[in-house]
Amino acid sequence: MISIDTNIDVTCRSCRKVFPVAVSLEDYTRWNLGGGLIQNVMPYLSADDRELLISGTCSSCWDAMFGDE
Repeated sequence: MISIDTNIDVTCRSCRKVFPVAVSLEDYTRWNLGGGLIQNVMPYLSADDRELLISGTCSSCWDAMFGDE
């Protein structure tokens, strides 16, 4: 069982809002050190949360920039 034990506060690079992302600290550390693809290391995160961690862009700003592409 995965222990979701940490909130990572991510500030969107565009709108500057802060979004907490609940993760397992072990998983986050492993991914951050290059231990695998984020969708494999943290499959319990939504696509929006994964993108926020990867690019620092929230879903609203992502949609505004790229729309339905």
